[in-house]
Amino acid sequence: MAQPDSKKIFFENLSGAGKAIAVLTSGGDAQGMNAAVRAVVRMGLYVGAKVYFIHEGYQGMVDGGENIREATWESVSSMLQVGGTVIGSARCKEFRSHEGRLKAAHNLVQRGITNLCVIGGDGSLTGANLFREEWSGLLAELVEQGLIEADAVQKYSALHIVGMVGSIDNDFCGTDMTIGTDSALHRIIEVVDAIMTTAQSHQRTFVLEVMGRHCGYLALVSALACGADWVLIPEMPPEDGWEDKMCQKLSATRSRGTRLNIIIVAEGALDRHGKPITSSFVKDLVVKCLGFDTRVTILGHVQRGGTPSAFDRILASRMGVEAVLALLETTANTPACVVSLCGNQSVRLPLMECVQMTQEVQKAMDEKRFEEAVKLRGRSFENNLKTYKLLAHRKPESELPTSNFNVAVLNVGAPAAGMNAAVRSAVRVGISEGHKMFAVSDGFEGFYKGQIKEIKWADVGGWTGQGGSLLGTKRTLPAKHVEKIAEQMRKHNINALLIIGGFEAFLSLLELLTARGKYDELCVPMVMVPATVSNNVPGSDLSIGADTALNAITTTCDRIKQSASGTKRRVFIIETMGGYCGYLASVGGLAAGADAAYIYEEPFDIRDLQANVEHLTEKMKTSIQRGLVLRNENCNENYTTDFIYQLYSEEGRGVFDSRKNVLGHMQQGGAPSPFDRNFGTKISAKAMQWISKKLVETFRQDEGRVFANTEDSCCLLGMRRRALVFQPVVQLKEETDFVHRIPKEQWWLKLRPLMKILAKYKTSYDVSDSGQLEHVVRNRPKESDASVAM
Repeated sequence: MAQPDSKKIFFENLSGAGKAIAVLTSGGDAQGMNAAVRAVVRMGLYVGAKVYFIHEGYQGMVDGGENIREATWESVSSMLQVGGTVIGSARCKEFRSHEGRLKAAHNLVQRGITNLCVIGGDGSLTGANLFREEWSGLLAELVEQGLIEADAVQKYSALHIVGMVGSIDNDFCGTDMTIGTDSALHRIIEVVDAIMTTAQSHQRTFVLEVMGRHCGYLALVSALACGADWVLIPEMPPEDGWEDKMCQKLSATRSRGTRLNIIIVAEGALDRHGKPITSSFVKDLVVKCLGFDTRVTILGHVQRGGTPSAFDRILASRMGVEAVLALLETTANTPACVVSLCGNQSVRLPLMECVQMTQEVQKAMDEKRFEEAVKLRGRSFENNLKTYKLLAHRKPESELPTSNFNVAVLNVGAPAAGMNAAVRSAVRVGISEGHKMFAVSDGFEGFYKGQIKEIKWADVGGWTGQGGSLLGTKRTLPAKHVEKIAEQMRKHNINALLIIGGFEAFLSLLELLTARGKYDELCVPMVMVPATVSNNVPGSDLSIGADTALNAITTTCDRIKQSASGTKRRVFIIETMGGYCGYLASVGGLAAGADAAYIYEEPFDIRDLQANVEHLTEKMKTSIQRGLVLRNENCNENYTTDFIYQLYSEEGRGVFDSRKNVLGHMQQGGAPSPFDRNFGTKISAKAMQWISKKLVETFRQDEGRVFANTEDSCCLLGMRRRALVFQPVVQLKEETDFVHRIPKEQWWLKLRPLMKILAKYKTSYDVSDSGQLEHVVRNRPKESDASVAM
């Protein structure tokens, strides 16, 4: 692959030589904090800086001594998969006092530390900013007291601070996702999925209480991910009389044959008068009004525990590297910043702007300005709430608009976890918009055979947590059967198509577009939502199913590495799926802490393989005892998994032994991750709303039919950087390598140097995409309201 130009090779322009960086975790712990610490340490050492751990948060900074220790490369080995924070976290009263901050300043100056990377919540970051503002005054006091030399004031004149938000509540404004949120959602959804089986057995109602004293994000998103019947959050208290409405909803659900009800309550839920709504109150209410067998489950600190998800590891690793880059680029006049995620991009935002916006949310809630509080949380939160209301609460038939349009939904290609959530969302949004929804079984094969039937609201109940494709899916393309497909469209009067699938779905749309000239029945709005574990669909950075596959790879790699603990040195060669697309191998490698990942997009030869073996041999001579190498299934026809395994076995003889593992279809199976459930739900809802708009635009009153034959009536809805964008499929042809079934340009290739740097390889790192300091925007452009972050 072509190397980035010299302007983009950061270590030639940004050197950390002579600088000292300290990293601390403060406040509540969150899964993924260790991945962030690891990235800061390794990136800091990589650029030539000294890096220090500050143990026990601000308490360790105040106490000094052994709490502030120099970090080495090996000291962060094997911590990527560990939950919590291994350097400890504590709330510190002393740091809130001037005397405490004076002690902390003295301890930092003694070690020459003027760069701080703080991982914590808004309280921790506010404290860091105050410390930065007082810094010069604190140094002057230390000189007066004779604790430091006068020249130290000049030498250490400015304290630079970069924050990363570690909080499972996702309660910090300015970032779509905080470190730990996705993992907490994993814990909640694991419990909900388990509870659903027992609830169905006994026809029970379960009230689940989740964390979120001041923020309802976990409650709202988990309700969206499991299709809960009711959710109670602090930002949007229910209207007066909610008790009767909730009981009516539960009763109506049961009357339609559903055997269970799920109610999710955020621990900080309130009514309109500021009175707390507890899980026990909700339980007593259901028992009293309906007599349903009801149980309460309070999840508590389970949500903070466990292994970080793949998303949190990748997010934390990206943020950690970005934090070091931000510290290297700061000047005395640069405000303290926080590294954030916006859509699929890292951004830097002024720390205090984010803190002030976060405090504004609480103020709006205190003053009962609830609509404003929801808006201040950001478009992602607002969109989650709108989508939940749309899907959970069915309007009476009398209130539904009557469009008289028929919309068909089908799955095409290989199964992907999250497809069912997307179908459920499409069906329910379609019905809410007044359409008649039709389900097509087995993709285009079922279409031409006439396997088409109407699907109702209740038919898709409980679909969000189901893996695979309940509609059935095939790789069959429509071109050979286009006449029969047109006949079925005419027979069922299909006015629009929603296709959920992978590369075959993209090819199918192109074929249907071509056939429009011959068959008027195909002149209807068509839209595709990408769903494939391979993440190889042009026009979208992400696909439904890819996150679940990444978690399967990461979990398996963790177990495989653990199998070698206590044994002799061992290297594992692991083969992943993806066709010719190296997304799973590369991003899975970053999440699992791999030493190398071989992919088709980055050609390699025997010299590269030899260099990797030598690199691992050197590492194995230190305290590191396990190596991990990922290989994409089609990366090279000659350098097969067996070949690489045998090469490593031979060349590593006497230093390490090798094992191989082909992960296979386990990457496609299993229950969808919270991310895939929500991404599928939201992107599919947006696609259906587009269809509704297009149906109105293309309906010809004089002919009494829909006629859409323009390029922009056949689109792919994809995630592009910070926004969900509708793109005509014909325009995506130029961006596609049809032979290898991959996009010509893929954003995640820029993450590969990250994996190499964190595995101790010297490499080039393109910083052209690196976050520049931006400002907090209250309302992002309309397109980004369904941001990738759930």
